Amino acid sequence: MKSGMMRSNLLLFIFPIVLAFVFLSSTVLSASDLILAKVDRRIDLTSQIVRITASLKVENAGSDVVSEILLSFPENQAKHLAYLKATLSEGKGKVKTSSGVGLPIEAIHPKDVPPALTIYSVSLPKGLGKGRSLTLDVLAVYTHILQPFPEKINQADIQLLLFQESAQYLSPYAVKAQSLTVKLPDARIESYSKLENAKLQGSELKYGPYENLPPFSFLPIVIHFENNQPFAVAKELVREIEISHWGNVQVTEHYDIIHAGAQSKGEFSRLDYQTKPYLRGASAFRHLVAKLPPRAHSVYYRDEIGNISTSSLWGDSKKTELEIEPRYPMFGGWKIAFTIGYGLPLQDFLFGLDGKRFLNITFGAPINELVIDNLFVKVVLPEGSKDISVSVPFPVKEWQETKISHLDIVGRPVVVLEKNNVVPEHNEHFQVYYKFNSLSMLREPLMLISGFFFLFVACIVYSHADISISKSSASYMAKLQWDEVQATIQQVHGIINRCLTAHDKLETSLHELSRTGDVQACKATRKSVDSSLKELSKELKQPLAFLQSSPQAAQILPKVEELVTKERELQEKLILKHTTAVEGYEKKLGGREIENRIASYQQKITALRREIDDLMDLIDEI
Repeated sequence: MKSGMMRSNLLLFIFPIVLAFVFLSSTVLSASDLILAKVDRRIDLTSQIVRITASLKVENAGSDVVSEILLSFPENQAKHLAYLKATLSEGKGKVKTSSGVGLPIEAIHPKDVPPALTIYSVSLPKGLGKGRSLTLDVLAVYTHILQPFPEKINQADIQLLLFQESAQYLSPYAVKAQSLTVKLPDARIESYSKLENAKLQGSELKYGPYENLPPFSFLPIVIHFENNQPFAVAKELVREIEISHWGNVQVTEHYDIIHAGAQSKGEFSRLDYQTKPYLRGASAFRHLVAKLPPRAHSVYYRDEIGNISTSSLWGDSKKTELEIEPRYPMFGGWKIAFTIGYGLPLQDFLFGLDGKRFLNITFGAPINELVIDNLFVKVVLPEGSKDISVSVPFPVKEWQETKISHLDIVGRPVVVLEKNNVVPEHNEHFQVYYKFNSLSMLREPLMLISGFFFLFVACIVYSHADISISKSSASYMAKLQWDEVQATIQQVHGIINRCLTAHDKLETSLHELSRTGDVQACKATRKSVDSSLKELSKELKQPLAFLQSSPQAAQILPKVEELVTKERELQEKLILKHTTAVEGYEKKLGGREIENRIASYQQKITALRREIDDLMDLIDEI
């Protein structure tokens, strides 16, 4: 079954190329005066990023001067191509001082070229004359081109990958001699295409040499090998670079990473992972290394939960390395999101030129061998920046937006750069140019000084100002009068309560009379209560007179007067009841007859007492 699937993958790879070769029998590309005298290719399969370097010795066998060299890529490679660079070199391993700058490259669409092939044109700085030769070094970097096989593995399994290529260099030019070397991550290899002149030496697989190859020669190969390197892919990375002219460049990077290797199947056992080394998962990774710029400071590493302490930082004058360890091991298909932040000295990255300032900083991510599917680089400039321009050494999408931060008035301009399929080779320096008036730096300090100044002035004014209500104002007088009314009502309330207490004494004396028959004691109590009630009646006259004369008491006065009236009526009924009862005992009447005589008074007393209680509750609420 495994060999069948490999053959199926190989046929899918071969068919478009063979079809393209049939179409390219036309003379559109193949009838060229250029010849590749020697081609040395090296394929690096030691990580998830595939790098193919080709050294092409190009000769002009025709009579016309040639100003461009064409490079061809099959469709299955072109769609994974992330980075392409061509430089001139002289001699083996001797690169010209100017070769660090890549030659201009653009995709072209010659006539009669099928979609299965993608053609790029490399423009030469100087035309290649008749009989002349040059050496062109080409670097092609691919992502997502290695296919896990099998696609799903258990925790204890190793990760095996398939890689498809051509042992012969696919070129629109004839090739006199060429060789291919494939560098593998380990000497262990499951299988490979055993062609003539194929040799496996340790972790290197060599094909060739092949000689006198016609244009568009193609010899497919498939390599099935072990690769347990971290397949860390950032589905999205947002880098925010904020410039402060007070001496700092703050970099904040938001990562959304997935393990893009063979998918993990089955259950994960933490116990096996920690106690059995052979079950830890060879393709899982526990840490990532970020190479930060030198003199990076205030470094932090956190996720949605909070700060992650499982990280290490070390550095010197040339570099700063941050080793970050996720909260859990990363197996195939697992995801993690986190944020890295750090500060950089402004003088190391901000410079001046022709009246403008420009930021010079690297574009890509600092994490080793990280593939980024979608990268956003946001450069936040100081408020008031103008005449903004950007210089990036490769094509990107660019637009501007605004960010509102503390003490901002109109907001800070933000330059946003977007690029897909980013690899470490894109981590080149780019520049953001802008104009900025140095006096604008004083805006925020002046705002702070002014704010504190006005705050202190307001505090001084407040502490010295008399904002109380005037004692001569109508509202103040009305408040005083109402306070007096309330106090008087409380006084009336207290007097009535004392009257009711005296009434209770009369009731108590009658109860004792019925129990002991002591008439004299009952009369003595009556005399004491009469004296108390007279004093309370005198006491009540003054507060009543005040309430009757006060306009503020107009609303509550009728209830107070009704209360006083009811109390006097209650007092009269109690005295009549008391007199009748005492007389009955003096005449030695029976208890039943005495109760009959005072029954009418008792009913009225009970009703009056209830009405008095209700009036007192109502006055309390008002």
